[in-house]
Amino acid sequence: MAVTPQELAFMRDAFPFWGQLTPKQKNLLEQSVGCSSYQKGERLHDGAQDCMGLILVLSGHLRAFILSDAGKEITIYRLFDRDICIFSASCMLKNISFDIYIEAEEDTRILLIPTPVYNELNQTCLAVSNFTGQLISSRFSDVMWVMEQVLFMSFDRRLASFLLEQATIAGGNVLSITHETIAKNLGTAREVVTRMLKYFQSEGMVTLSRGGVTISDSKKLERLAQFEK
Repeated sequence: MAVTPQELAFMRDAFPFWGQLTPKQKNLLEQSVGCSSYQKGERLHDGAQDCMGLILVLSGHLRAFILSDAGKEITIYRLFDRDICIFSASCMLKNISFDIYIEAEEDTRILLIPTPVYNELNQTCLAVSNFTGQLISSRFSDVMWVMEQVLFMSFDRRLASFLLEQATIAGGNVLSITHETIAKNLGTAREVVTRMLKYFQSEGMVTLSRGGVTISDSKKLERLAQFEK
């Protein structure tokens, strides 16, 4: 899909290294970048073998997740406007190979820089190389934070944190989300989520409805999310 002048300007503004590229490198980037749109629920990236390129989110909301051998999903980070995903071009990163999957959580439009183009810039421009290192470090921090939650945080705290995060994303306390979707995000079974949500409801923290959860007492959820056992 053709890239508009406004989207090219968006890209220039999003990349802190733009001013340090040569005219030839800038032209290469502008001529190679593409634009794609994805509908809610559509998958963009299918693991390490799918080396699609560097993703820059123009608008929308993406979810990056990993799959267990049993097929369970767990969300490791999310991407919003102006966020950049480097692991969608993981084949250019030596000794780093992640089976990370990316799907749209709402209708999303992205700019995509092909892997060979970004790889060339990464190898020939120190500013791009430094930016790549920062991206990798940031995403590893996201992954480690999720692993710490899974390993060391009780499930009630994880669920409370997740509901509060979703409320922030939604901009309100009414969440249009199913128990199955919550389970996919947290890497557990739907039945486990349902039992814990019913407990939250009995404690006055949430109200359950068909296909949705309403946060009734955000302060109590916040205290639970911060509680150390």
